[in-house]
Amino acid sequence: MILTTCAACAAPLAHDAPRCVRCKTRYCNSTCQHDHWRRGHKQICKRIHRCGNAEQYNADKKYKEAVAVAVEACAEDTKGQKCYICLEAAHPRTGEGLVRGCACGDCDGVKSPELGVAHVSCLAEQAKILVAEAEENNLDDKVWNERWIRWYTCGLCEQDYHGVVRCALGWASWKTYLGRPETDDPRHMALGQLGNGLFAASHHEDALSVRKAELSLKRRVGAKEEHILIVQSNLASTYALLGQVQQALRLKRDVYSGFLKLHGAEHERTLTAAYNYGNALMELQHYREAKALMGITMPVARRVLGEPHELTLKMRCNYARALVLCDGETPDDIREAMKTLEEAERIARRLLGSAHLLTVEIDYTLRRIEALDARESPPQGGCK
Repeated sequence: MILTTCAACAAPLAHDAPRCVRCKTRYCNSTCQHDHWRRGHKQICKRIHRCGNAEQYNADKKYKEAVAVAVEACAEDTKGQKCYICLEAAHPRTGEGLVRGCACGDCDGVKSPELGVAHVSCLAEQAKILVAEAEENNLDDKVWNERWIRWYTCGLCEQDYHGVVRCALGWASWKTYLGRPETDDPRHMALGQLGNGLFAASHHEDALSVRKAELSLKRRVGAKEEHILIVQSNLASTYALLGQVQQALRLKRDVYSGFLKLHGAEHERTLTAAYNYGNALMELQHYREAKALMGITMPVARRVLGEPHELTLKMRCNYARALVLCDGETPDDIREAMKTLEEAERIARRLLGSAHLLTVEIDYTLRRIEALDARESPPQGGCK
């Protein structure tokens, strides 16, 4: 359930909290239910029931709101254009406007007008049909996943949708599959897409609620440990963006330990989790712990992923920062940090280009460390 708070008092609810018999709206207890009935629920209870009960009613409402926001945000970019799916400017059934939320036709910052413009409802219907065909024909996992990604990836440019368009498609996905049983894969995946969409649109409080509901669901149905760890990692990122850094740190530590136990030290998921945990340590100024962690995991990343891998470069950047930010750093630490960054910068500049964000960050960190002799402060935080 995405409706995770009491409709009367907004207190957090368990998934099996008591609910209205007719429309399934959830409450803390009978006192809250009776109070909400008197304050107006009586007038809309039947309408909510006719719309598919509380969760469906809420999802449909949120979907319409998200589409309206996306259409407004894309209005200037889609003026005078038509949907590449239905070939209409306004949706023939709903009058819905157009959006553009991918990289279609974007060349050197100039967008080609005929590509990537669509109605959210057309994109959603396209994804729904593709997934339904995969289910009906029992297609293998590879083909099924290739079809599922249409819920968040453009079929033309193969890039992920972003921002408010991703959010609207997240609600579209959830409202499509929320009626499925709790053990149903599309229901789980739709809940994940909703969380990702809210995150992409910077609705972090809402994303946090969805992430918690998703984690609770996966634990309740006995999902695979790897899937639970992925949700925990997403939850940690959301906590961090909300400034709840201690919760984020604890979760990132648990996710790293979980992947280490599940896959071993050389798996890419383990290394990614180690980097995320190290980054959280850096942000909380636990530099000695971050240095120790990167000192163990960075050589593994260099060996397994290779020197040019972005994750390897990010680890090297953070390791260098940790070296000079630890209390009692020595000239040898500074020299090692500079050597590490010089090597990383050469690789990043060659493979990613001088304008890439990571290249710029590595170069900036190197310049600051070189300035230590002039008693300038070293850079804080970690590579993003």
